[in-house]
Amino acid sequence: MTMSRGTGDAPGYGGAEHNSAQRTEPVAGYEADPATRPIHGVSGGQPRTAERRRWGGLVAVALVAGVVGGGVGLGGGMLLADSGSPAPVLSQRDPVTGTQVNAQAGSVQFAASKTSASTVDIAVRSGRSATEGTGVVLTPDGYVLTNNHVVESGGQISVTLSDGTVKSAQVVGTSPSYDLAVIKLDGASGLTPAELGKSSALVVGQQVVAIGSPLGLEGTVTSGIVSALNRTVEAKGDSGQSVIYNGIQTDASINSGNSGGPLVNLDGQVIGINSAILSSGQNSGNIGLGFAIPIDTASRVANELIKNGVATKPQLGIAGTDSSAGGAMVSTVVPGSAAEQAGIKTGETIAKVNGRSVSSFADLVAQISANAPGSKVALTVTDSQGSNPREVEVTLGSQQDKAPQTTGQFDSGYEQQDPFGLPYGSVPGGR
Repeated sequence: MTMSRGTGDAPGYGGAEHNSAQRTEPVAGYEADPATRPIHGVSGGQPRTAERRRWGGLVAVALVAGVVGGGVGLGGGMLLADSGSPAPVLSQRDPVTGTQVNAQAGSVQFAASKTSASTVDIAVRSGRSATEGTGVVLTPDGYVLTNNHVVESGGQISVTLSDGTVKSAQVVGTSPSYDLAVIKLDGASGLTPAELGKSSALVVGQQVVAIGSPLGLEGTVTSGIVSALNRTVEAKGDSGQSVIYNGIQTDASINSGNSGGPLVNLDGQVIGINSAILSSGQNSGNIGLGFAIPIDTASRVANELIKNGVATKPQLGIAGTDSSAGGAMVSTVVPGSAAEQAGIKTGETIAKVNGRSVSSFADLVAQISANAPGSKVALTVTDSQGSNPREVEVTLGSQQDKAPQTTGQFDSGYEQQDPFGLPYGSVPGGR
């Protein structure tokens, strides 16, 4: 789910094309085989964890600009002297309204100022490989939320706080199906927890701000809007297993190193955890198609990880494929599962979840996983031809989240290979 940067010996998310024997359909508006790219990792195996390690190049440019500017100024002075005119006197003024100094609530500046203190840089080193991502401070004593793909490689974790303090950290628990993890900083106290908002309150077009460490530049702030909601996103990580989630789409610039960082509203409330980008062709950078895990899901998972060290995910109890009539066709019903208890049968098609159309089996996985275990969901079920619809209420089961939720392993007790051959980073069905 790609948002941390990965190099060294370990391939990053979306590193090489994943070949499939099966034909994949292009998503409308994208290339045929778009790929989600990693947002972690560094070159040379040495994590970049501070801006000052990059300032050398930037300062050189500034110095060149200063020399050129001096030359231009000198030339201008000569021309003025030759004309007999006095040298200009330059002056500066304070902002008229003061908004450039004091951040006003509801502005990008306010959101960035409020959330930056709760955003950290995470570097993970294992042998010759190193990864780097971002995290969100949850508690004063150092619980931090990030992406699972930032820390799943194992190794020593080094966390840089907003004030430059560096702390070691340990993994508390991971949730592979949601690409989430919680780490705990060693000897931390007095940290500033982020304020968590509600992703359920988001609307398309709403302004949002992303904060993180793209390419090692800690504390980078970018802004954009919520481009779409309930976007089904599928991405593959280093393990080769797909992770599917119901995501927030944004055009706020997100690049390698933003993984696990906050997406916030203009009140400075975290409404998503940045996790993936969609790229086209050879372009591995941002093209305005970023995705975040909704905070409503992330907060539930984080609470469980902090409390129990393990998270849970909902269980419907079926396996299936895309239906030719649209929706998700059921190929197997797990005995004793929620689906069986609701009367769902092999060969039937699930067309809607809580009134929202299902475009593919992957979309069904994403919509179900957006609910908490034990939730009641209303399914619209049809025959294999998409006819004779009926409404079914299902109480979702629960299982521990120890492996990614994919189109091939939908519930415990049943496994099969990915029936789609979908490329990593695809948006199935264009939802």
